[in-house]
Amino acid sequence: MSSDSNVKSKETFGRTLVFVFIICLVCAALVSISAVGLKPLQQANKLLDKQTKILEASGLLEKAGSDIVGTYAKFVEAKMIDLKTGKIIEGDTDIFEERADARDASKSTKPENDIAGLSRRADRAVIYLVKNEEQQLDTIVLPIVGSGLWDLMYGFIGLAPDLNTVRSVVYSELKETPGLGAEVLNPKWKALWPGKKMYNEQGEAAIHLVKGGAKPGDVNGVDALSGATLTSNGVTRTLQFWLGDEGYGPFVTRFKEGGLN
Repeated sequence: MSSDSNVKSKETFGRTLVFVFIICLVCAALVSISAVGLKPLQQANKLLDKQTKILEASGLLEKAGSDIVGTYAKFVEAKMIDLKTGKIIEGDTDIFEERADARDASKSTKPENDIAGLSRRADRAVIYLVKNEEQQLDTIVLPIVGSGLWDLMYGFIGLAPDLNTVRSVVYSELKETPGLGAEVLNPKWKALWPGKKMYNEQGEAAIHLVKGGAKPGDVNGVDALSGATLTSNGVTRTLQFWLGDEGYGPFVTRFKEGGLN
C-alpha cells in the first residue's frame, strides 16, 4: 500500500507540474498577443498626447476642441534638426524617439556642461513650426528634457518667431511631488510665462526661476515653485541648457540669420 501511495503521489505531482507549465505557456502567449495587438493603440495614444501638448504650447489647444488631430495637421509642421549645426535634416519625425537616441552612444553626445542632468543628449531633435490662419509662422515649439527632483522631466516651450519671447512652457511627463514640484502643471504657474524673454540683451540664455517671486519688470525671471527649490532649479537649468550652445543655440542662430533656409 505504501509503494502504491508513493507512485500515485509522484504521478499527481508530475501532472501538477505539467498543468502549471501549460498554464504558464498559455498566459505568456496571451500576454504576447495582447502586447502586439495593443501596440498600435498605445502608439496612437502616445502620438495624440504629444500633439495635444504641442497645441497647448502654441496656444491652439482651446481652439482645437476635440479635433486635436485635424488642428495639428492644419497648423503644425514638424522638422528634424541636427543640434550641432542647427540645420534641418531628413528624418521621420513621427517615429523619432529622443530617449532611444539619447541611450545610443552612436546617436548621442555627452554634454560638456550638463547643467540639465541628461548624461547624454540626442544628436537630433524634432521642432514644430506652428502657423496661424493666414499660414504665417506664429510659434516655434521646442521639446525640452532635464532633471527635476526625482527624475527627468519632459516638456515643450513655445516661442514667438523671434525665438526669444515665450508663448508658453508646458510639461508633459514628470514624477515630481504633488503640491510642490508637480506645480509646474498648475495653470496659474503656467500663466506666468507668456511674454517672458529667454535671452538677455547680450544674447545669453538668461531665463530663470526666482525664489520669492520675480520683481516687476524682470523679463527673464519667473516666480519659482513654492517649497520646491530643487525642481525650480531643475527648470532653470533645463531651459538654459536647451537655449544654449549645446541645445538649440545653433538652430536659433541659424534661424535668425536666414530663417529656415
